[in-house]
Formats: sequence, structure tokens, C-alpha cells
Amino acid sequence: MPLEPLLVLELAVLGIGTGFLAGLLGIGGGMVLVPFLTLILSQRSVPADLAVKMAIATSMATIIFTSISSVRAHHKRGAVRWDLVRGLAPGIVIGSIIASLGVFALLKGSWLALIFGVFVAFSATQMFRNRKPAPSRGMPGVGGQLGAGGFIGFLSGLVGAGGGFISVPFMAWCNVPMHNAVATSAALGFPIALSNVVGYVISGMSAQGLPPASFGYIWLPGLAIIAVASVVTAPLGAKAAHALPVPKLKKIFASMLYLLAVYMLAKGLAA
Repeated sequence: MPLEPLLVLELAVLGIGTGFLAGLLGIGGGMVLVPFLTLILSQRSVPADLAVKMAIATSMATIIFTSISSVRAHHKRGAVRWDLVRGLAPGIVIGSIIASLGVFALLKGSWLALIFGVFVAFSATQMFRNRKPAPSRGMPGVGGQLGAGGFIGFLSGLVGAGGGFISVPFMAWCNVPMHNAVATSAALGFPIALSNVVGYVISGMSAQGLPPASFGYIWLPGLAIIAVASVVTAPLGAKAAHALPVPKLKKIFASMLYLLAVYMLAKGLAA
């Protein structure tokens, strides 16, 4: 697949946009990257089933870089709850490995697209409902955080997202302030991405029909261009996150998720 100027431009614009959203919403950018990368790869003769898998894997790989960039900006503002990162990360690693190394390779791309669409739509609905959590509710203990982390890591591995579409609503439900939830979710993106990428590379080594410059299921040219562009804009998104009121932040988050859920559901059903 030649890197013609138009393709480079498309990937750079995608990286700029997703980097900003990663910092703004703590979602790692995967919710945006997966649909657009699926479209880009499909238009360049990559089979639909493989295009979805490569989009998910490549999206997750970019989160390694965007999470580092955005979390530094959030940390400078003292917004990251590192105690929650330590509590959720072990489960996240376990869940991610199970998803990316096992289940991901077994499922068809069409099923992965449907799973992506359903869970993103569910997350958007939860954000729009804006139900107030019980004042007495807090984060669960060690076992509860291990289980929650495992669930977040597993679903993230199936859909190629940094986990913010689950972890942000979950932490908000547990009375973690929204800006802290977004910042902490950005920090959780790194262990989610790293553990999933290992699984995608190993499980993709035996895949047939991969385009040139692939490393397992990861498309290296797309990863390189998007990562460079997104690292530049992630801190700008993190800065904007601390300037926006919480209700507006939730509506931006939910509206974007609905649009992307519809696209991926249509993609999965068509396949």
C-alpha cells in the first residue's frame, strides 16, 4: 500500500483530531480512530474483515503515545488519581491480554465492529442520562477494582479504545469528579495500550493477507503518522478539558460516541 500524499494528509489530520480528543475526553482517541482507519484501509483494497482488525490494533498502538502526552498535561494540573490507576491497572493488564491474544484473533471483523458499536452507544447513553450517583457511593475495594479493571481491559482489547468509554462513566458513577475521571482514564490508557499491543502483534503474526509494513495486526505507516500528529495536540486537549464545564464535556463525549457507533454498527451489519 503506497503512502501517496493524500493518504499521508488523511492520517495526519486524523492524528491531529484524535490527539486533541484524547486529551479533552480521556478516551485515547480510539473511538474516532477505529471507524476512520477502517474506512481508509477498506478503500485501499484491504479485505473488510482484516481492515476492522487492523484498525483496532493500530488504533490501540497509537494510544501508547497519546496517553503519555495527555497524562503529562493532566498530571501537571494535579488531576490524575494515581491511587485509582494503581488499583485498576493490574486487572486491566489481565483483561487486555485475554482479549487481544485470544478472543480478538478468533472473532470475525464484522462481530468486532458490532461489539464496538453496541458498547459505544451504551456508553453514550449513560453519559446523556446524566444520572446523579448515590452520594454514599465510592470506588470499590481492591477486589472490585481488580474486576472492574479486567472488564475495562477486556472490552478495550476487543474494540481498540483506551478504555475511557467505560472508565470515565464508571468513575463518575462512583463519585469521582469528572475532570479527575478524564485525567485518570488518560493515565489508564498506557497499560491498556501496551498490554493489548503485545497481544495484537503475537496473534497477528499468523494472519493471512496482511498489507506490506504490517507488524502483526498493526499497520506501521498509519501508526507512525498518527502518533506524531496526535502527540502534538493531546496536551492542547488536556488544557481545554480543564476549561470546559462538566455538563458540556459529557455532551461532547456522548454526541461523538453516538455518531461513531452508528457507523460501526452499519459496517458490521453490512459484512
